[in-house]
Amino acid sequence: MTNPDLTALTGDYAIDTAHSTIGFTVRHAMVTNVKGKFLDFSGSLHLDGGNPSASSASIDVKMESIDTGSADRDGHLKSADFFKIDEFPTMTFRSTSAEALGGDDYRITGDLTILGTTKPLTIDLEFNGAAKDPFGNERVGFEGKAEILRSEWGLTWNAALETGGVLVSDKIKLNFDISAIKSA
Repeated sequence: MTNPDLTALTGDYAIDTAHSTIGFTVRHAMVTNVKGKFLDFSGSLHLDGGNPSASSASIDVKMESIDTGSADRDGHLKSADFFKIDEFPTMTFRSTSAEALGGDDYRITGDLTILGTTKPLTIDLEFNGAAKDPFGNERVGFEGKAEILRSEWGLTWNAALETGGVLVSDKIKLNFDISAIKSA
């Protein structure tokens, strides 16, 4: 059952973190992209297949779990220059609205809190389908993307380059691959 009637999907879901990714891409030194992800997060979805605008999402991310493939860089990101994880250990997203855009495309808007600052974030989502896995779990999958300006959340550390420009871009591309399991 790969594409059931959406009303059959109505219910509460827990994000399956072992099969999901919350990641980001940032321009570094004006010449390359650095990718990273968060390894420790949890979340829930409420899907309303008959009325997608009544759907909602909630995600909590442990900032100490940031992973860019470089222990030194990760340490710097956890420090007072960036995420101040001792003071602000969690990043959160709480949806405030959802809308069906047509086909498999949806948009969810909510409040993203980083460093104690809450600002709106809109995420464009593609519904990847639904299936019952070999263990009897009913699953749904979504891919999402959004862009933020990190300075809007107080993430302003940077260093000037001799050739002009800065070490870390203000624009951050967020990406989400979410697999969620329907609650019993």
